[in-house]
Amino acid sequence: MDQSAFILRMALLLLMLVYSTDAKMEIISSKLDVLVGESHLLLCKAGAEGEITWQKDGDDISDEENVSKVDESSSKFLIKNAKMENAGRYTCLCEFDNGHTDEISTQLYIYEGPSFSNSDTYHEFLEGQEGVVPCLASGKPSVDVHWIRDQRELPSYGRTSAQGLGLHCGNRVRQSGDNSLHIEAVRREDAGTYVCQARIKGRPISKQLSISVVVNAPPTVRLREEVKRVMAGPETNVSLLCLVDGLPKPNISWTMPVNFDPSHHQFNSDRSQLTIHSVARGDYGEYVCTARNKIGESSATIMLHVSEAPEVYVSMEQQSVSVGENVSVTCNVSGHPQPELHWISKHNGHTLDSASGRVRVVGGVLMIDKVAPSDGGLFSCMAVSPSLNASRDIAIHTQPGPPQSLSVSPGSTSVLFSLNTPPISGGTPITSFALQWRRSQAEQWKETTVPASVPLAITSLKPYTSYTVRLAALNAVGLGEFSDTYTVRTQGIRGEPDSPVLSSKQIRVDSNSFSVPLQQIDDGGTPLLHFNIRYKEDKEGGEWKEKQLQSDVSSVFLSELSFGSDYQLEVIAVNANGSSSPAMLNFTIPQSVKVTKPGMTKGGVVGIVMVIFLVLLLVVDATCCYTNRRGLLMFIAVKLFGRKVPGLKTLEEGEGTTNGELKLKGLATPRGSIQQQQHAGVQTQTKEGGQHREVTCDKAPLTKYEKTPQNGDLPTTDA
Repeated sequence: MDQSAFILRMALLLLMLVYSTDAKMEIISSKLDVLVGESHLLLCKAGAEGEITWQKDGDDISDEENVSKVDESSSKFLIKNAKMENAGRYTCLCEFDNGHTDEISTQLYIYEGPSFSNSDTYHEFLEGQEGVVPCLASGKPSVDVHWIRDQRELPSYGRTSAQGLGLHCGNRVRQSGDNSLHIEAVRREDAGTYVCQARIKGRPISKQLSISVVVNAPPTVRLREEVKRVMAGPETNVSLLCLVDGLPKPNISWTMPVNFDPSHHQFNSDRSQLTIHSVARGDYGEYVCTARNKIGESSATIMLHVSEAPEVYVSMEQQSVSVGENVSVTCNVSGHPQPELHWISKHNGHTLDSASGRVRVVGGVLMIDKVAPSDGGLFSCMAVSPSLNASRDIAIHTQPGPPQSLSVSPGSTSVLFSLNTPPISGGTPITSFALQWRRSQAEQWKETTVPASVPLAITSLKPYTSYTVRLAALNAVGLGEFSDTYTVRTQGIRGEPDSPVLSSKQIRVDSNSFSVPLQQIDDGGTPLLHFNIRYKEDKEGGEWKEKQLQSDVSSVFLSELSFGSDYQLEVIAVNANGSSSPAMLNFTIPQSVKVTKPGMTKGGVVGIVMVIFLVLLLVVDATCCYTNRRGLLMFIAVKLFGRKVPGLKTLEEGEGTTNGELKLKGLATPRGSIQQQQHAGVQTQTKEGGQHREVTCDKAPLTKYEKTPQNGDLPTTDA
């Protein structure tokens, strides 16, 4: 034991002896458990004077070196370098001077340890193997060993429960008979810190040893996709994910294809994800993800397939060719994987895969020999790949085909063609028709061109005459082949005109107005006088409304119709011989759509009228003020500035030239004689001895009998 500590304890015991007033016997000891090799002091305090002796386990202690008298009532016993045999029961006996005898005893324990020898504090195990962690503890007397984790004691062999283990592993982790820790089929959750506690049997003397258990696992690599397919393009990004597991945490590395361009790839923080931006064709290939730790390594391969979108290139997109000529169009396709090339006729939906015949495909080239009108239209060159298709259209235009199915109807001086089926267009819309006629083969064909949207009629022919007629269609390429010829005889003058023709394909409806082109093919040999128009709402109780149009009109126009209503229209041609049969047509006026148009409100109109009125009033007042020195402006000027108006005198100025007369209008006095004077719109009434005169605001020009006023006097008239 350290010398300074021993001296401190002795001083403590002496102080307790000096200041103690208790007369009872007692043995004072700093502790009951003494480690082997330590020194320990026992102090016996009798409480009164007497003879004190010591015993151990009932035997007298004759060691005078270790037993000494402190004073007449105290004695001490010192154990130096304690040994295991020093353990026992110590008794202090006192024979007091008064002849009384008393004693007191205490039990002293001597121990060695506990200690841990050759016990490693770090253990590593592979996941799944059996784990054994030894704890070699020793001590005297013997020691008990306990394993603790997370402040809870682990069970040992022979126990039936975990006894508050707090772990989901149950008895899989427990203490074996040799005091070692046994872990069956080590799991990752078994990693952590375990405490081996050695405790002296029967005494509260223990020691702990912390032991770390580490669980290792070899690396494993798992892929979400072993094969990944993407389409190359500047907007295409792809991520390759490598899911890695293992303890310690593995390091990840990648092996790239030889032709890989590293300038557009990016890894995340632990390199488990590779992102390739703007995927190009050169990015295809095998990507190997490898995970390594101190246990081992593992790898997995991702196959990246990069496709290129198919593209189609043609030598021309539109070709106009005459009937009978040859045409060829070259088409090339590209992409990855290499797409297949197909030609398709879009006007009939057929695939052109024959390498022989008039229409054929040879090495990607579409060839058409002796083009016919039926060959006109759209052809499509298509690139077909497993992931995507692409196509490019080519338009081939040629002249229309001859009209095949038609009927010819003669009129009195006209011939009308009716197409039962339209002719083949040649790939571009038919715009008009060429109508030809002649009376004999010796004559040249006469021709007129009629738009395709109007009735096909030859007019102004001679009555009772035979004609040979035919027609052909025209498109943007040119004139097509003529139809077969037809021989017809005009019917001659029969009186009434034929029914007019309403072109229903060119109806126009604007808000609640309606118009339709009108054409009279045959006037019956007599000039038309007019057209009678009748129309009504197509509903029960609808009344016919009538109007008349001149004979030279080209359309029928109706306005102020009812929104959301169906109408019936009849048009009758009238000449001197009578009326034609009515041409009838049904049409609909849709519901109105209210559109807010910018305009002037009623308030705005009223405001403008008021402003104009005020301006006119001011102009008139200003004119009156300037010419007659009268008016509102003059009145305001006099009131504001006190300015005298030339030609007028107030009552305060005296009689002047007016002889004291007061000008009044319409005032009669009951006294005296009244003199009336009419002069140029000026009337005065004068009263003797207090005359009043009336002057109107009218000003008439001076006559030769009037004198020019002087010094502001009013004009006077000579008698």
